[in-house]
Amino acid sequence: MKQFTYTVHDPLGIHARPAGLLAKLAKEYKDTVITITKDGSTVKASQLMKLMGLAVKQGCEVTVAAEGPAEDEAIAAMQKFFEENL
Repeated sequence: MKQFTYTVHDPLGIHARPAGLLAKLAKEYKDTVITITKDGSTVKASQLMKLMGLAVKQGCEVTVAAEGPAEDEAIAAMQKFFEENL
């Protein structure tokens, strides 16, 4: 399993638009499970409504993890997405 921790800088946090893009990106890695954890709650990044249910706001720290055959690619893509969009 690969993972990284990120502090969200976007003033709106993970709101509808970036959450949708994040879920879409996560779905590209079909054989790899990508999760996001905030304050002990973990959801699959591909599940849009659960992702938004984490209520990630600016300043929140999240841990993104990927486990599966494409975990190296997936975690690199997630890290790039977070840095560029959140």
